[in-house]
Amino acid sequence: MFFFTLLGIMAGMDRLATGARKLGVQLTAGQLDAFDLYRRELQEWNRRMNLTAIDDDKGIQIRHFLDALSCLMAFRSHPMAETRLIDVGTGAGFPGLPLKIVCSDLQLTLLEATEKKVRFLKHLCERLELDNVTVLHGRAEELGQDPSHREQYDWALARAVAEMPVLCEYLLPLVRVGGTCLAQKGENAPAEVGQAERALALLGGRLARLVPIELHGLAETRYLVLVDKLAPTPVKYPRRTGVPSKRPLR
Repeated sequence: MFFFTLLGIMAGMDRLATGARKLGVQLTAGQLDAFDLYRRELQEWNRRMNLTAIDDDKGIQIRHFLDALSCLMAFRSHPMAETRLIDVGTGAGFPGLPLKIVCSDLQLTLLEATEKKVRFLKHLCERLELDNVTVLHGRAEELGQDPSHREQYDWALARAVAEMPVLCEYLLPLVRVGGTCLAQKGENAPAEVGQAERALALLGGRLARLVPIELHGLAETRYLVLVDKLAPTPVKYPRRTGVPSKRPLR
């Protein structure tokens, strides 16, 4: 019975498994089982509250799970054991939780401003029995001025949170000097990066590289925007809640 159940899970998550292989990631049976549980929990909660507009099986596997795992393309030259990573504006857990499922040694912090999503994340972490995951209800502007979080992370990640000038002000204050910010972006990434030159200079960052990503089952090209932290962020940044989005550093 277990064997047939496992085959069913693997068949149900075939898009994810195939797409991951094309990224150079071989998912184990246990990891596919965890992703299947994640999918089912997301769909169940989404029927009761709006967590995501994408909740069909194919969309979850490609646009949520596989898209999140594409971040592994940036980590290959970096050992991930005991790495401190914060996912800012994580929503229903993307990209942070799929990365944790694959990289179990990550010390992961999920930051989310919407309370219902925070409740879902805490429930999901319990269901998945994940260790070393902290779920925080708050804003990046506030956390970036908190001494227990400011410049404490090796990596800060965000997906679909804001345009690059704003995102730099959210992420860079959280990353230690020598750390890296990663923004997942669509086809406009090169133009957005050009608009963020002043923000990067003010906040202590420098563009490291743009990594184009082709996802199995997705037509459009996506990008990983990698920003290195070269110098401490001035104490006045991030500015108070709402200001970065209203007055971007351009």
